[in-house]
Amino acid sequence: VRHDGQKPFALLEPQHLMTRRDDMKDRPEAANGMIKALRQVFDVAVEYRLHDRNPAALVKYVENYSEGHKAWDAKDIEAFENCHPVGSTARLAMSLALNTGQRRGDLIALGQKHVKVQNGRKGLEFTQEKNGRRKPVTLWVPMTEELQDVLASSDIGDKTFIQTAFGRPFSSDGFGNRFRKWCDEAGLQGLSIHGLRKSAAARLAENGCTEQEIMAITGHITSKEVIHYTRSSKQKV
Repeated sequence: VRHDGQKPFALLEPQHLMTRRDDMKDRPEAANGMIKALRQVFDVAVEYRLHDRNPAALVKYVENYSEGHKAWDAKDIEAFENCHPVGSTARLAMSLALNTGQRRGDLIALGQKHVKVQNGRKGLEFTQEKNGRRKPVTLWVPMTEELQDVLASSDIGDKTFIQTAFGRPFSSDGFGNRFRKWCDEAGLQGLSIHGLRKSAAARLAENGCTEQEIMAITGHITSKEVIHYTRSSKQKV
């Protein structure tokens, strides 16, 4: 580990960042995150004429072959549902994730105020938390009958559908930890709430949705990830 935070930034060269990046190859996401952050920092420095170039812009990202969060399969979903019946907060959380395809930061914020009717059909209208300040993505996601039935049978909160045992909205970390415990109770290891986002996209692909239609629901800006889900579903046919 290098402790060189006090060195003049004007002396930073691309080769220095490459060395630091290569030291982190066992953690590709962290390595790429470091390069991305430095690109943004030096962009500001160049804009305000504190520096004349962006050395991080010349450094390539690490190839990341990880599949990331594991998608849930039908048996995983069945095991979770058998452990957590309709009416429980755990089942409500899963139903929201699987039927909307959203990230946990958006799931914990969804509430009755987001329910909107379009062309006679109920849906959830909201702006995604990710990139909300720079490139906000506002979605209207149709509510499936399954989700409506689960909501009708659940003790939902005044501000948010999902609430803690104390009747308050979850924090992102708190919800992640709680969902991990719900998975443990169902005997499920190596799965996360984000994996349901993948499963939701795959389910849409299996039901014949196009990449653009899936993106309109999940809020993906590019089709890179969605294409992967689509290919996986086609391989099952």
